[in-house]
Amino acid sequence: MRESGVLMHITSLPGNYGIGTMGKQAYGFVDFLKDAGQHYWQILPLNPTGYGDSPYQSCSTYAGNDYLIDLDLLIEEGLLKQEEVSTVDWGDRNDKVDFGALYRNRKKILHLAYSRFTDIASLDDFCREQSGWLPDFALYMALKDRFEGQPWYCWENDLKLRQPKAIWNLRRELKDEIRFYCFQQYLFYKQWNALREYAHKNGVRFIGDVPIYVPYDSADVWSNPEYFQLNEEMQPVAVAGCPPDAFSEDGQLWGNPLYSWEEMEKDGFIWWLRRLEAAGKLYDVVRIDHFRGLEAYWSVPYGEKTAKNGKWVKGPDIKFIHAVKQRLPQLSLIAEDLGFLTQEVLDLRDQSGFPGMKVLGFAFDSREPSDYLPHTYPRNSVCYTGTHDNMTSRQWLEIASEDAVAYATEYMHLTEEEGMVWGMIRTAMASVSDLCITPMQDLMDLGGTARMNFPGTQTDANWTWRAEDACMDPKLAEKLYHMTKLYGRLGK
Repeated sequence: MRESGVLMHITSLPGNYGIGTMGKQAYGFVDFLKDAGQHYWQILPLNPTGYGDSPYQSCSTYAGNDYLIDLDLLIEEGLLKQEEVSTVDWGDRNDKVDFGALYRNRKKILHLAYSRFTDIASLDDFCREQSGWLPDFALYMALKDRFEGQPWYCWENDLKLRQPKAIWNLRRELKDEIRFYCFQQYLFYKQWNALREYAHKNGVRFIGDVPIYVPYDSADVWSNPEYFQLNEEMQPVAVAGCPPDAFSEDGQLWGNPLYSWEEMEKDGFIWWLRRLEAAGKLYDVVRIDHFRGLEAYWSVPYGEKTAKNGKWVKGPDIKFIHAVKQRLPQLSLIAEDLGFLTQEVLDLRDQSGFPGMKVLGFAFDSREPSDYLPHTYPRNSVCYTGTHDNMTSRQWLEIASEDAVAYATEYMHLTEEEGMVWGMIRTAMASVSDLCITPMQDLMDLGGTARMNFPGTQTDANWTWRAEDACMDPKLAEKLYHMTKLYGRLGK
């Protein structure tokens, strides 16, 4: 069935208090999607942001980002007062997230809400339901506070190595701090489940990301070190990255600890299966980030300054796919199959049956044959004009080579009358791909200042873009609906 959707992370929604949240504007965006004939809202990981404010570098693969908790909903519940939140410095721009201001002030406000919370039974029920991960996460966060943000591998040995007596003592000593972090997660999941239920009632489903790796300093590595390539001192033996290519002569050194796939295979990849099962409860469709790392991954010796001296190491391959399909047969997955692809990676994607990604913005950089040209697409694929890691279509048209733009203009019959970017959206919509996703920046015809992320960089331009209220303009919804209907993507 042919369908379509929009890519925009929740943090990019307009609204008060410095960042997009799961409140009024999120419900309004669901209404916009419904009016526009869209059946999918694709978002980035919902987990707490980490290094570089990235949602792909989170301290937990299960926890929700407390920045997304809507404060107006807490005011309605009587946990906060309007004057308490409106007088806080949330940053001085509506078009950018100020993560520094959020880091300084969010926890104080949520502590205030916690001090007034009385529904103990509901919180206890939530804690029991999330007992597989929440106790370790909440303790990890309380210990991070105790040690002023130090990573777990710098804690004293009995805590770093999770000696039972030391862990038990700290659970008692930090009982209230632990409870606060459980409360944060209770609020997040309560608001998320309500938003998702509203979306479903309006025919909108969520596509969410699962990053292939987790950071070294995370509750996941601290509580499950046996599943990672660590030595006896709990240091990584090797870390993740990408090899040198035409865009980076040093490659990309991500620094995430690599999985011990041999150890994971011994228990049937249960750590990963639980992770994907949890993602399936958050999202309706799960996109596995860096899918190629399941076939083979770039392993860089720990301590290297660049990724140049890495090597390809075989991943779990089809054995992992079989385990996922056997344990989670109802889970809908998308394979993020971008980047350096070998025939082995393509074969694994095809064997899995998962749809891959086709990015229209990659198609026109040369006159050489390209798998990203729409006439080459298979139906079992997801077509994008661009992703969160790419230039907006407007920016590409402005800075790409003259030959590339001429080729794109001829191929897609782009005209100023229709709008060059809307001609690209039309081309994507007309493709045979079962699903078409358009970034909100392209629907709004925005340039480079609206780009979401610049891979391999650490700047305040990354992850901070926010849309203006015009992103939910009824005229824009009407225009998108017309194109969606024209190319048969209204679904049922």
